[in-house]
Amino acid sequence: MRFRLTKYGWPQVVVYPAIVFAVMVVCLLVGLVFLPVWSIISIEAILAVVLVWGLAFFRDPYRAMPPDKNILLAPADGKVTDIEIVDENDFIGGAAIRIGIFLSIFDAHINRAPCNVKVEKITYKKGKYKNAANPQSGRVNESNDLWLTRTDSPRDRLLVRQISGAIARRIVCEARQGQDLTGGEEFGMIKFGSRTELYVPARPRCSIPDARCSVENQESRIENRVLIQIGDKVKAGLTALVRYEIIDD
Repeated sequence: MRFRLTKYGWPQVVVYPAIVFAVMVVCLLVGLVFLPVWSIISIEAILAVVLVWGLAFFRDPYRAMPPDKNILLAPADGKVTDIEIVDENDFIGGAAIRIGIFLSIFDAHINRAPCNVKVEKITYKKGKYKNAANPQSGRVNESNDLWLTRTDSPRDRLLVRQISGAIARRIVCEARQGQDLTGGEEFGMIKFGSRTELYVPARPRCSIPDARCSVENQESRIENRVLIQIGDKVKAGLTALVRYEIIDD
């Protein structure tokens, strides 16, 4: 794993560490006059941890996508908080499996495409900043929807939703309408604690959490199988959330 900082972190990736470093210098100079050595060391250690965290938050870990076109990858690092069937009539046009991922302040916050897709439309919505660990936050919080179509078979419509949380106040999305993204490709981030959701068409006979859904195709039966459970930790561009499987009659 190579450590690098994301381009989406500017200007915070410079401003925040610079502020912390300046505070460290001031505390050291003032502390040498008014504070005991142990107190200075403690304060500087705490500030050093804050400095390292500030840089680590904007880390952009290298990810090598698994060479499997039949899977949908996690669009974000974090913890799976919910897997359920919902109605998504705006783009998918019916029932969809929603997989919610909560990103804590300790997770990498880069968002990635779940598979090879074409960006059909991007819709931003203003909203509140409630706790992103709550599945209901996706309905009321500030969010950004990416309407995607798989460029591999089956050509399902997918939706990825970037959602701000109680701390996050900045959604970054560099994807553009009409753009093709490869599976695992970066398209943005959400700064500080947040939530990312993946919506997949729910085929008939879906069950949760071991969701198996199938539908008749012209040549075969295609089954969507959810591979993760609530509470699992996932990595963007690495962890497979859903697998397409062909079931021969």
